[in-house]
This record gives sequence, C-alpha cells and structure tokens, in this order.
Amino acid sequence: MVVGTLNGCGSGRQKELEVDGSATEDVAGRLFLAVGRLSRSLRQAGTPGPGHGSISALATLAAHGPMRLGDLAAKEGVAAATMSRIIAGLVEVGYASREPDPVDRRAWLATATEEGERMLSGVRSTRVRELNRRISRLAPKLQADLAAGLVALEALLADEED
Repeated sequence: MVVGTLNGCGSGRQKELEVDGSATEDVAGRLFLAVGRLSRSLRQAGTPGPGHGSISALATLAAHGPMRLGDLAAKEGVAAATMSRIIAGLVEVGYASREPDPVDRRAWLATATEEGERMLSGVRSTRVRELNRRISRLAPKLQADLAAGLVALEALLADEED
C-alpha cells in the first residue's frame, strides 16, 4: 500500500514510499532505526560537533540546571558510566562544568556552561534548519502524517517523565 511520495529525490522525481503488512508489525524496530539514522544524518549534514548523547545531556542540563551524574543518567536513560564519559567530554571542551555537590561533598553536579548553551543553540538551529528543509520536500500528506505522529512520540516521552 502506498502511503505517500517524497519530492525532490536526487533526480527530481517523486519516490513512492510503500508499506507492506509485515513492515507494520515491527513499528518499534523501524522507528528505532529511523530515529537513529535521521539523527546521524542530520549530525553529518551540519557542522561537526558533539554527538546526540552529548547534545541530549547538555540540553537536559540547560533546561533543568545543575544535576548529579546519577540523576542525569537516569533522566537520559543511560548507565552512570556512560554519562560519566559524556560529561567528561563536555567538560574537556568547555561545554559543561563539574562542581562539588554542596549537600554531599562526595558527589558532584554537572552544569551547562554559557559556551555549552551557545553551542547547543547553534547546533539545534543548524540541525532544525536541515530537518525543515527535508520535511519541506515531503508530500503534503506525509507532512501531515509526520505532524500527527509527533503527538504519539511526545506522549511516549511524557510517559517516561512521570
């Protein structure tokens, strides 16, 4: 069953996007792959910079303020060791800082620096512009489908925050 067309596919022709019965059975798997590939593609299309994990952690710090490593790791859904590596990389390039937790001197807080927030804003705008360019190439029906699908994706994320 054809669900839409993509305009501007390399040769200027429209490409039919087809979905068969078996493909719809693995929505989660397809979504996982598509999100990863889209993220990687947008990262490669823009200016070089931190990867998705680093951007996500930095965005969380910018939105929520200083956080303990364990709390940040839990919010991002990664292991503490993974978050420790991410934060170390962000600290090394000046996008985040680490300071002792005033409540528990054995722990420390990660904070987005002003430079980190500026970088985050620039990366977001570059990647959002590229994504807007790609979305504009979709047929109107697919654009509407994508917008409708965002409601479901945002609901998945809201469930995570509860």
